[in-house]
Amino acid sequence: MAAITRSPQLGLIVVLAVLGAGLTFASGSHTDALSGARINNFLNPHTLIQMATDASGFAIMGVGATIVIISGGIDLSVGAVYALAGVTMAMVLRAAAPLDPAVAVLLGLATCLAVSLACGIANGIMVVGLDVHPFIITLGTMWMLRGLAFVTSKAESILVPGALTAVAKAPLGLGTALYPVPLLVMLAVTALGTVYLARTVMGRHVFAVGGNPEASRFAGLHVGRIRLGVYILSSLGAGLAAFMGAAFYGSATSSDANGYELYVVASAVVGGASLSGGKGSALSATLGALLIVMIRQGIRTLHLDQNYEWIIIGGAMVLAVVFDQRGTQWLARRAAKNAVAKPSAAP
Repeated sequence: MAAITRSPQLGLIVVLAVLGAGLTFASGSHTDALSGARINNFLNPHTLIQMATDASGFAIMGVGATIVIISGGIDLSVGAVYALAGVTMAMVLRAAAPLDPAVAVLLGLATCLAVSLACGIANGIMVVGLDVHPFIITLGTMWMLRGLAFVTSKAESILVPGALTAVAKAPLGLGTALYPVPLLVMLAVTALGTVYLARTVMGRHVFAVGGNPEASRFAGLHVGRIRLGVYILSSLGAGLAAFMGAAFYGSATSSDANGYELYVVASAVVGGASLSGGKGSALSATLGALLIVMIRQGIRTLHLDQNYEWIIIGGAMVLAVVFDQRGTQWLARRAAKNAVAKPSAAP
């Protein structure tokens, strides 16, 4: 029980539960046309699966972005990587058609991951090699990659083979219009991110570099290599999200994931990742993405003005950063007070 109460995710879980209960109470219900049963407008399988689908892209990219933020960096290019990987995959599959369904799926996934890998390497090399703040580097690559996606695709909406959509929309026995595959991919990425950060030496190195890069360098860690690696992981997450998004919706365009940078960074920050580095978790990023999508869904369910979405998410992001800074300052003061109060050892 003590471990649960000390969990950094407990606050987010409580907020999600309270918000979900409030939306369940306030959203009302309707009569199902087929069964005649009363169905809550929020708490029903279709709405919950749709929320998970909406959150999956933010969460998959959010896990990668959280790893970058833990290392002390930031990646604003994930939305543009998503767009470029998606349109490149669609163009490759269109040029290679017709293909066996299994080959089409594997080729599409490999193309998305290859494009995103190249983008991540480019971001990492520039951040490490040019010694320019990653905010500036990834802001520049965001525009360059988005423009490259626009030029190469000629702003067309390019259809992807039905084999990809069949995979992304596989019902897996849940029935019509219930598509759990994006949810399962999100959970898998969250689990992998959690294991990487909490159970591997490489993950501990990421925390070390974010907490104190100079001490990490003196300890013998290859700080540049670690920073390169986190940008690669972030871009690979965007590539995987692009594959799932294009497959699920059946097409890709250069305007895909426009503005996702806000949602992805907000998911990480609301989930507790510190912009100063050294703090965060994959699970918290996923919970942050779910919270943001629940806010969006609540606005739709309650028929509120859609523009309130930006106000609420922006406010939540500001509050999360303020609480993080206040909490860090409080812990520092407490540690200093304990150090002064602790009796010195006898000589």
